[in-house]
Amino acid sequence: MGPLTGVLYGLLGIYLGGWFLGFWVGNFALLLFVLTMVTLGYWLAERFRFQPARAAAAAALTQQDAVRRAELSRMGIEKVDGDVADARRKLLMQPWWLDWTAGLFPVILAVFLLRSFLFEPFKIPSGSMIPTLLVGDLILVNKFHYGIRLPVINKKIIANNDPQRGDVVVFRYPVDTRVDYIKRVVGVPGDEVAYINKRLTINGQPVPVSPLPDFYDEDSRRYAQHFSEKLGDKEHQVLNDKDRPAFIPGAHEFPFSDQCSYTAEGVTCKVPQGHYFMMGDNRDNSQDSRYWGFVPDENIVGKAFFVWMNFGNLGRVGSFH
Repeated sequence: MGPLTGVLYGLLGIYLGGWFLGFWVGNFALLLFVLTMVTLGYWLAERFRFQPARAAAAAALTQQDAVRRAELSRMGIEKVDGDVADARRKLLMQPWWLDWTAGLFPVILAVFLLRSFLFEPFKIPSGSMIPTLLVGDLILVNKFHYGIRLPVINKKIIANNDPQRGDVVVFRYPVDTRVDYIKRVVGVPGDEVAYINKRLTINGQPVPVSPLPDFYDEDSRRYAQHFSEKLGDKEHQVLNDKDRPAFIPGAHEFPFSDQCSYTAEGVTCKVPQGHYFMMGDNRDNSQDSRYWGFVPDENIVGKAFFVWMNFGNLGRVGSFH
């Protein structure tokens, strides 16, 4: 079993190395599931085979030593050299390949359950959600808020809340479901969403906005127009770049694209049932539903709600809307 364990760890190293170097896109949920199943197999083997076998061998050694000492005592030899305690300890000792498999099972199982059904950490890789979320923010996502889903296949088995306008949501990118995106829900099923001349309208009603002092983006070293926007009962901040045009460049075909119409002033879409319209808060620097379409409900991962760390700015830690 030792050589087999070494091979498995070698394959794991190759997979993680290729993922880190960009040779392929990793699937952490699947990897964690596989690790849980493999270590479970080792744990069961240790619990019901290897550990009893070691205990039996140690008991046999102890019994043999007792028989030997009794035989020597009958021969008048009371002082017997040798102590089986060290040998017994070595027989009972768990080998390294079980330490690094069965021994890790409880930890991996706890992480798997926590990540799959309760909370999952993510890192913000881009500036599409500035000023709400900054590049480098490490956030927590509530996995059960929108219902309980089976890990890996993301199949909802217990319904809970539906995504609401204004929620910040992590979801699987419809163009490549191996990649996770984060945006704000702007339109729910049945809504007519219009983004015309950089102003948002839902079902014919303009979304209330109020101007704020210009926002300085330290990464791009540029100022942006800064607004407070209210979707439903949720108030948040958005940015606009006055130098960017109002029309949507580079939009492509996507499911239900016939529900959208594009003009020089922007885009208007009717959100189909079971889908959501997502937008970034950094409105002119966000690839979102205006470009690649609606997000199906089965792609929803969870609701983002808390920045738990930003190593460059500890003041970022806290909840957000």
